[in-house]
Amino acid sequence: MVIDFKQDILSPVATDFAAMDHLINEGISSKVGLVMSVSKHVVEAGGKRMRPIMCLLAARACGLANMQQAQHLAAVIEMLHTATLVHDDVVDESSLRRGRPTANATWNNQTAVLVGDFLIARAFDLLVDLNNITLLKDFSTGTCEIAEGEVLQLQSQHQPETTEETYLRIIHGKTSRLFELATEGAAILAGTEEYREPLRRFAGHFGNAFQIIDDILDYTSDAETLGKNIGDDLMEGKPTLPLISALAHSTGDDHAIIRRSIATGGVEQLDKVIEIVHHSGGLEYCQKRAQQETDAALEALKALPDNEYRQALINLTLMALHRLQ
Repeated sequence: MVIDFKQDILSPVATDFAAMDHLINEGISSKVGLVMSVSKHVVEAGGKRMRPIMCLLAARACGLANMQQAQHLAAVIEMLHTATLVHDDVVDESSLRRGRPTANATWNNQTAVLVGDFLIARAFDLLVDLNNITLLKDFSTGTCEIAEGEVLQLQSQHQPETTEETYLRIIHGKTSRLFELATEGAAILAGTEEYREPLRRFAGHFGNAFQIIDDILDYTSDAETLGKNIGDDLMEGKPTLPLISALAHSTGDDHAIIRRSIATGGVEQLDKVIEIVHHSGGLEYCQKRAQQETDAALEALKALPDNEYRQALINLTLMALHRLQ
């Protein structure tokens, strides 16, 4: 089946989504002109807004009738996500994000870092308004873990010894954790304790699959499709799963080339590395892992009531996997 994003995923929460969009624009208002300009730039460069949509769908799936607080929470999620992207771009010295110039490239690193700080602070400012201490605790701990994931990734740069286990710890922090906050946060708001754990499991596996697929696309896509430069991760010496598995599946010169590429970074041997990743069986292994994580995500959703919102979450999960085809 061909999944249409607007029809099969967004449409059940379209009104909530519009309300959330409005809240984000209100949320980034600031007395400081530059804060406004940069925040607006980064918020508008947003992609499909998958995390807040997931939050809204999860809240509806849990049977939440009054969605005002969930719209508020979804806005908080998107602001946190945007802040992490702004900081990521500075750390990675990226000049493009989704085909548009990044904040650090448009202004400078100092401005981008400080506006990222503002967005995190503002997100928590809005979160406090929900007056839910369980939610606040979940988000404070989760935000710490997101930062730790980023630092762990930094620590693993140029380390060919990085294991798949470490890679999974990195992606849980930098990618999956925010998805978990989005869905588990919705269950907390809805007061449906019984759905907290299944929704967290769903989002954790979804996030893992999503990141593994992203890392595969780095070796199979072109810059236009990806919206960033191919080889960026390699350039920075990031040991992503395709490289970790290519290393495990190769010997001799090929093994040495991959090791050296991670250790030194740079893209001098990009074509050769892409070729090794392709023929070592590394990509097939990654695809298998992405499928396993997707299956685990779909399995976790079975605990939720069977309604159009759960179906939309299933559609979102399948659509994320179909990026590989």
